[in-house]
Amino acid sequence: MIQPSRFTASPAASLSLFRQRSPLVHCLTNDVVQSFTANVLLALGASPAMVTEPVEAAQFSAIADAVLINVGTLTAARGEAMLAAAQSATAAGKPWTLDPVAVGALTFRSDFCQQLLAYRPAAIRGNASEIMALARQAVSGRGVDSLHDSAAALDAAVLLAQSSGAIVAVTGETDYVTDGERLVAVAGGSPLMTRVVGTGCALSAVVAALCALPGDRLQHIAAACRVMSQAGERAAAAAGGPGTFEPLFLDELYHQHREAAL
Repeated sequence: MIQPSRFTASPAASLSLFRQRSPLVHCLTNDVVQSFTANVLLALGASPAMVTEPVEAAQFSAIADAVLINVGTLTAARGEAMLAAAQSATAAGKPWTLDPVAVGALTFRSDFCQQLLAYRPAAIRGNASEIMALARQAVSGRGVDSLHDSAAALDAAVLLAQSSGAIVAVTGETDYVTDGERLVAVAGGSPLMTRVVGTGCALSAVVAALCALPGDRLQHIAAACRVMSQAGERAAAAAGGPGTFEPLFLDELYHQHREAAL
């Protein structure tokens, strides 16, 4: 078992590079979170796009700097677009990220995500139950809700990283990021982040965006986790509840984007 090291670096270096590059991120994501995901990426200085027609999805994935595939509202037609996007991104050498929403709880999406792994994602981001299921381990889950603590999925995350070649981020009260050899723990965040729809899905989009940066991909993905958890902490400190948390969260991401220029 690899022992996790604590992520203590500032995400400022990754954010500064991110600001310079302003990556174009092709998001094939679920209906529930499209607007929030786009706003999170915009707040951080990225350029989001959501192209879902299969032919166009393949073309656009070769143009974009990074691709996100989130199977939250998967249908057969969307699966066709996602497969085309993953295949095109891989052929073009563009990094793509998989968010295996509710894998393990439902067989159609579970089989589909196993099929997607053949196209070698650059990163995989999920909760403990999703990561364990994707690694073909026995799990307990309830749709998008994990019944496992993130630490329970560490072995699965390491094995999945080794078998897929992806950087795997298993998120929860503490986030863990591994490339199969290194394992980094990222602390922080707020319980209010679980009371707003889309913070996990938006994190996957930020992970996808930072995969487009040169340098140590594991450190960039750990920085993505810290950027989001830090925004959550700061927003929660001023929020009266979920209704005021969401706009404050976007503001905090924007402030981190601005600070990266200083």
